[in-house]
Amino acid sequence: MASKPTGGPVAGIHYTDTGDCELIPDDDNPNGWLLKINGAQSSHVDLADPLRLEFEYMRWIMALVESHWAAETKLRALHLGGAACSMARYLVAAYPNSRNTVVEIDGKLAALVRDWFDLPRAPLLKIRVGEAREVTQSLTEDSRDLIIRDVFSGSFTPVPLTTMEFTAHARRVLAPGGIYVVNCGDAPSLSTARREAATIAASFPHTVIIADPPMLKGRRYGNIIIAGSDQPFGTAPTLPRKLLSGAMPAQLLGDAQVRAFSQHLPVLTDPA
Repeated sequence: MASKPTGGPVAGIHYTDTGDCELIPDDDNPNGWLLKINGAQSSHVDLADPLRLEFEYMRWIMALVESHWAAETKLRALHLGGAACSMARYLVAAYPNSRNTVVEIDGKLAALVRDWFDLPRAPLLKIRVGEAREVTQSLTEDSRDLIIRDVFSGSFTPVPLTTMEFTAHARRVLAPGGIYVVNCGDAPSLSTARREAATIAASFPHTVIIADPPMLKGRRYGNIIIAGSDQPFGTAPTLPRKLLSGAMPAQLLGDAQVRAFSQHLPVLTDPA
């Protein structure tokens, strides 16, 4: 087992409040580190470049954000699911006036990540230890511009964070013009993603999906990004071009396509 960290990354396996995590040096990048949580790849951090995101789905989310807000925006972002805080760290660099709150259920992991990666301090980046739904329900109305849900237990998001009731809490917390964006992990059946799309489409008048074509065709397990807003998403061609130019080209589905993708399935709801 790895020794207790004393500042800076410490490769090896570390016990946390919810299991264990493993920090692995990136063989292709002397400044890169991969974080695995309970055996699953969770985050990648480049210590020298916070704007470098190795995970494609994170690049897709940030491309959507950057198509919506200028760099000088005083963006108020809530990150549900912390891990190595890769996207919050990115937003601090890309939006110097932003304020980021990261909700992480594992307090020991949060402390390790702060120690390893010298994360920006509050108010730029605050880590709040707690359960994502409970924290979201406690927040003030119209207090966030952006909510990113990237919470996993194993390969899937906990069901209480996918329901119509939870999505209503997220919408209440969003200010007008804000965006709620989720990272949905799914199997080739796409049954989870279609139900999540139906739920978000029932909660917001405007939606988009970002994913690579093989994922949308149900050929593999992977990530589908679903976002909702009370205002239309931009129609400039720069976002689709940026998504297509990545190492894993992705498609942008507009609102009508999202609603067709959901196949009129019932929304996800809390247990009666």
